[in-house]
Amino acid sequence: MTEYVNQGSKDTRSGFGEALLELGRKNPEVVALCADLIGSLKMDAFAHEFPERFIQVGIAEANMISIAAGLTIGGKIPFTGTFANFSTGRVYDQIRQSVAYSNKNVKICASHAGLTLGEDGATHQNLEDIGMMKMLPNMTVINPCDFNQTRAATIAIASHTGPVYLRFGRPKWPNFTSPSQEFVIGKALMLNEGKDVSVFATGHMVWNALLACKILEEQGISAEVIDLHTIKPLDEAAVLASVVKTGCVVTAEEHMRNGGLGDSIAQLLSGKHPAPVEMVAVNDTFGESGKPEELLKKYGLDVPDIVAAALKAIARKS
Repeated sequence: MTEYVNQGSKDTRSGFGEALLELGRKNPEVVALCADLIGSLKMDAFAHEFPERFIQVGIAEANMISIAAGLTIGGKIPFTGTFANFSTGRVYDQIRQSVAYSNKNVKICASHAGLTLGEDGATHQNLEDIGMMKMLPNMTVINPCDFNQTRAATIAIASHTGPVYLRFGRPKWPNFTSPSQEFVIGKALMLNEGKDVSVFATGHMVWNALLACKILEEQGISAEVIDLHTIKPLDEAAVLASVVKTGCVVTAEEHMRNGGLGDSIAQLLSGKHPAPVEMVAVNDTFGESGKPEELLKKYGLDVPDIVAAALKAIARKS
């Protein structure tokens, strides 16, 4: 198994903030908008260095999206920032009509996604956002796995023409990918080659998938782990190549089972290469207040859950 070393836990939102500042220094067309959460989104450095290119809209998320759409008409590249819950559910109409339908070059950057938001509880733990955003035509959906990848993804989307939803989190999380990586939108990353089961993971769950892979290896099971940081467009070629080899699938995501990564892969396989699919995801329920690790365990997103899903998928294949 390929060994990955935790370089020190960092929150993915800080990767976004660091990259946004770098983009501001490199590209005068990059502007930033925030809905009263500058510190939480780590946008304070950009706001301090480029006050003329920063707009604090206050608690007015719908206005923020509409303003961002308008700024693109003048050639600006707007990055909007607020929590995932407010970046999607609260402003879905504005995103659909003013951004996706109009194919505007807006980068919707959403922090505090998933259960690992923790103590803020169910009202803020957005578990539906990937499904909401991937259903919109023209929308690219990206969910990086650690600080380094979030930083690289933020830089990459500035060069991409069209609307993007970039999802990241609140807690400090293992940082294990290369700090010098090139982020390619829509290109899956092979983290560990295997032959018995394909594990497709996204976001924080990529690290858990690697830990599960190590446990499976100790049991004599060869798991292939692939980081699907881009949910849409999905790297269909990478998914199919892996499943043709292994014959069964586990998907792992910090999102609702309905509408997430697992759904995308199941839909692809049903049409092109049917295979057993086990989904590690939140099963049709809201979250609650608690420590991130405790919540992942309670809602079935812990390392042992991925191991169990792999064993079940392999048994179904047999």
